[in-house]
Amino acid sequence: MMPYDPDRHARRSIRLRDYDYAQLGAHFVTICTYQRECLLGDVVNGEIVLNGAGEIVRHTLEELPQRFPGIEVEMHVIMPNHLHGIILVGAQFIAPIPQTDTVGISGKSGVMNHAPTLGKVVRAFKAISTRRIRTGSNSTFAWQRNYYEHVLRDEAERHCIRQYITNNPMQWEIDRENPHRR
Repeated sequence: MMPYDPDRHARRSIRLRDYDYAQLGAHFVTICTYQRECLLGDVVNGEIVLNGAGEIVRHTLEELPQRFPGIEVEMHVIMPNHLHGIILVGAQFIAPIPQTDTVGISGKSGVMNHAPTLGKVVRAFKAISTRRIRTGSNSTFAWQRNYYEHVLRDEAERHCIRQYITNNPMQWEIDRENPHRR
């Protein structure tokens, strides 16, 4: 076995240098199935038809805000072998300290809670959806390692990504993620 060499084995980070991924912001996220296998459904006449695994992915994605208060899945599309979504993270809130807990705390009215990072949300999504799919219909289901994300810096960029997500099923025939593209 070859010893770890950081110059040879380090992976290029997809993260922006000096960007706080827990701050309030919108992120365009793409997550692919392992080896880009088409395991989540089919595109028929420009519309996605999810199978059982795809429905599990949809349900798991849509329930993320209950698991992580302070995040929002603004919109998403699940394709046969990947998904795209806009995820808002970084909201903060003050949780009140119950009356019985305020004894001995001078001048504090609550505890600051921070929303999870995007990485924590994606990790949880992948783990939960994988477990559910493997328990159900596909015991070997897996997501590809890592994911693509892009910080949406302004409303114009966000609008373009919304259009891309909306139109993705209609573009499936020419999509580079489609193993049978024309």
